[in-house]
Amino acid sequence: MNDGSALEPVTEGLEADEAFPADLLSERDRQILAFERQWWKYAGAKEQAIRELFDMSATRYYQLLNILIDRPEALEHDPMLVKRLRRMRSQRQRQRAARRLGIRP
Repeated sequence: MNDGSALEPVTEGLEADEAFPADLLSERDRQILAFERQWWKYAGAKEQAIRELFDMSATRYYQLLNILIDRPEALEHDPMLVKRLRRMRSQRQRQRAARRLGIRP
């Protein structure tokens, strides 16, 4: 006998925002931040460790990392790491722009 309960949503009584709060980092996001905090401890190349730990290409990893460090939740989770990664990204962007313009730092 089917009472219809299987058709009811798991988040019954909760709004979508409450079921998946935007202010929380996913487990993968936390793992990425933890890896960035201590990637140098892994033997071999960083790209190889990324492939083994996250099962993704280094390109995709860095795309996700750049999105992640722009999130306020990541800054709240590990402010020193996120600020350092943002600073390093800005420095690389400035260096690329200078090279394109032919300016020597």
